[in-house]
Amino acid sequence: MYHRLLTYKASFISYYRFGNGPVPVLCFHGYGENASSFSFLEHIPDRRYSFHAIELPFHGNTAWRDGLRFTAGDLDAIIKLIGLPPDTKPVLIGYSLGGRIALSLYQRSPECYSKLILLAPDGLLMNPWYWFATQTLPGNRLFRLTMHHPGWFFSLLKLMNKTGQVNASVFKFVNAYIGNRELRLVLYDRWTILRKLKPDLKTIRTLIRQHQTRVKLIYGKYDRIILPERGEKFRKGIEEYCSIKVLNGGHQILQEKFIADIIEALELP
Repeated sequence: MYHRLLTYKASFISYYRFGNGPVPVLCFHGYGENASSFSFLEHIPDRRYSFHAIELPFHGNTAWRDGLRFTAGDLDAIIKLIGLPPDTKPVLIGYSLGGRIALSLYQRSPECYSKLILLAPDGLLMNPWYWFATQTLPGNRLFRLTMHHPGWFFSLLKLMNKTGQVNASVFKFVNAYIGNRELRLVLYDRWTILRKLKPDLKTIRTLIRQHQTRVKLIYGKYDRIILPERGEKFRKGIEEYCSIKVLNGGHQILQEKFIADIIEALELP
């Protein structure tokens, strides 16, 4: 395993590489995590793969200094800097937030990738709160104000939890980030900078059929943040290319105990 920093524009992009096989795999981590989340993949017995895990802006060791805008085009340029083996079609793996990143990258250049492996992926449903906070100017201004003065939001969240409009898992997840000032402010930066990475699912399904791209969706049975039902809805019309597996776990399925399931997905024909 090795770690490297790449210079891109005025920023420094951090990424890790595990393994030295001829088949490249691009890995994208979840919200608030970093590229080392994928380090256990180094222990896969099959030596065909080399894993390249990129740390997103405002995550890990990536130092982003180019404003609050990051696109699939930026990511594509960064991948070119990594220097993958020529004439290869990488596999894309995305966990949670990383699923949205992988989908956006695939939508930009579907002919460049051989498979999509999405682990409890974000991006298959646009949360109305996220849409309002990142895709509209009034919403983004309110979002920024709230991250500095969150009192009213706490009251609303508690009320929604009490009335059953927000389940306990989501309440706990949101409260953990909003309750800490430093995490609140970086939440604003992270959500805002990635606002342009919003996959068009209808277009992606069409591209999957056209390019006959193999897709594997993996969910946790007890996940209350991203539900398997989203994958079932996405899969309609592309059943021939897309399969779903539900594991005996929660949202955090990027773990070594599920390595056999990830290997199985990598080996899809």
